[in-house]
Amino acid sequence: MSLGAAAFFCLLLSLRVQDAAAADLGFTRSDFPREFVFGAGTSAYQYEGAVAEDGRSPSSWDIFTHAGSMPDKSTGDVAADGYHKYMEDVKLMSETGLEAYRFSISWSRLIPNGRGAVNPKGLEYYNNLIDELVNHGIQVHITLHHVDLPQILEDQYGGWLSPRIVEDFTAYADVCFREFGDRVASWTTMDEANIGVLGSYGNALFPPGRCSDPFGATKCTAGNSSIEPYIAANNTLVAHASVFSLYREKYQHKQKGIVGINIYSYWSYPLTNATVDLEATQRCKDFLYGWILEPLVFGDYPQVMKKNAGSRLPPFTKAQSELIKGSLDFIGINHYFSVYVNDHPLDTGVRDYTADMSVDLRRSRTDPPAGQGPPTNVPSDPKGLQLALEYLKETYGNLPIYVQENGIGSADDSLDDTDRIGYLSSYMESTLKAMRNGADVRGYFAWAFLDLFELLAGYQSRYGLYQVDFADERLPRQARLSARWYSGFLKHNGSSALVSRTRVNQALNLVS
Repeated sequence: MSLGAAAFFCLLLSLRVQDAAAADLGFTRSDFPREFVFGAGTSAYQYEGAVAEDGRSPSSWDIFTHAGSMPDKSTGDVAADGYHKYMEDVKLMSETGLEAYRFSISWSRLIPNGRGAVNPKGLEYYNNLIDELVNHGIQVHITLHHVDLPQILEDQYGGWLSPRIVEDFTAYADVCFREFGDRVASWTTMDEANIGVLGSYGNALFPPGRCSDPFGATKCTAGNSSIEPYIAANNTLVAHASVFSLYREKYQHKQKGIVGINIYSYWSYPLTNATVDLEATQRCKDFLYGWILEPLVFGDYPQVMKKNAGSRLPPFTKAQSELIKGSLDFIGINHYFSVYVNDHPLDTGVRDYTADMSVDLRRSRTDPPAGQGPPTNVPSDPKGLQLALEYLKETYGNLPIYVQENGIGSADDSLDDTDRIGYLSSYMESTLKAMRNGADVRGYFAWAFLDLFELLAGYQSRYGLYQVDFADERLPRQARLSARWYSGFLKHNGSSALVSRTRVNQALNLVS
C-alpha cells in the first residue's frame, strides 16, 4: 500500500497544526452548562520525571528512550519534574481557574513489580497530588494507562500481547480505586486505545518498539505488524471491560465516579463524491472509531474489519463479548485535526492495519497522499471536531463524551502564542455547536497544561499553556498568552471569549 504504516501514524499523532487564524467568536463560559468542566491535562511519563526515585521501577518508556529511540534522543528522566513541582503546578492551575485536571498514574511508580506490593512513596505522591487538587476545588480525572507499562511485565510475558495482562491491569486498577477513588470524578482506563497499540506493535514509534518489515518506522528486530496490533487491542478491550466491571460492582455505588475509555480521533472527509471515496471514508471511521467502540457498544468488531483482516483479527468468546458490551460510562477523545480520504484498492499479500483500512489519507485536498510527498501546512479545522462529536452521538447511542485532548504544538517557544488562542477557542466553539445539536459533551481539556516531554517529538514541540524552560535546571514555569486568555475565559463568565488582538490584551488585563 502506498501509505506506509509509519507515515500514517506520524500523520495521526505528530502533526503540527499550523495557521490557526484568530477569529472573532463571541461565546462565554456561561454558554456551557454549569456542570460542564473545562480543564487541561498531562501524563505521568511526560510530566513527572524522577524516574529512578522513591522505588519507581523502569517503565517501557524508560527503556525505549534510553535506547535512543526519540528523534531528539531525549528521555523523560526529568521531563517537567512534576514529581517535585506538583504543588507549584496545582497553585498555577488554581490561579488559572481550571475546573478539572486530567493526569495519569505511573503503574511503575505505584506497583513497581507490576503486581503485588504497593510502593508507599508512590502511594503518597498520588494521594498528595489528589488532595492538593481537591483542596483547590479542581475536579480529578485520572487515566490508568497512558501508553506506559511497567517494563517488568513486558519482559515477563510480552505486556499487552498476553491475556495475562488482564488480571494484572485489573489488580492495578483495584488499588487505584481503593486508594484514590473517594476523590476521583472520572476514570479513563486507556489513553488512545486505538492508536497506542499501532505505535507499540505496528510501527515501533512507541515502546516496546515491535514491528515487522515493511511496516516499521525503523528496522525492527522483533514483532509482527500484521497481527500484533489486533491482539493487543483485543486484550486491551477485555482488560478495560474487566476494570469497568470491577468498578461497577465494588466501588461505583459509594464513590459515584464514572469509567470510560479514550480513543484518538480525527475527522475524515471524502476527497471526492465518488462512491468509492464515500465508502472509503466510512471504512476509515469504522477502523478508527469502530475498532474500539463497536465492541464496547455492540459486542463485536465492525464487519469491514472482520472482512479485511480476516483471521488476523482475534474473535471474542461469547463470555468476552458479553463482558465487553456496554462497559462504558463515557467516551473520551483526543482530537487535533482532519484528513481527506480516498479509496485505495485492497492490497494482496501481507497487510497490516493500515493496509487493511484500504484508504489513502492526505492533510488537504491538494496534498499528495501521506508518505508520497512533502506535506504542506495543515489548516485548523474546528468543524471537524463538531462533526466527530455528532458522528459519535449518532453512531454509538449518544453516550457522554469528553474532549480529553485538544491543542496545538509549536517549535517556537514564544510566550506570545496567539495562534494557540485562535486554535483552542475555535475548537471550544465547535464543541458548543455539537452540544447545541444534541451531542452529550461533558468536558473539554486543553493539551497540555504546561510543556512536556512529547511522546513523538520529545522536547522539539511545545503544547503548553505554560512555558517550561528546559534549559534551566530549575525548570521555571511562565504563563503564555494562551494561559492568560484561558484564565480570563474561565473566570469571567459574562465576558466574551473573543480572540482578536484587542480582546487578548483585555484578557491579559483581567488576570494581571
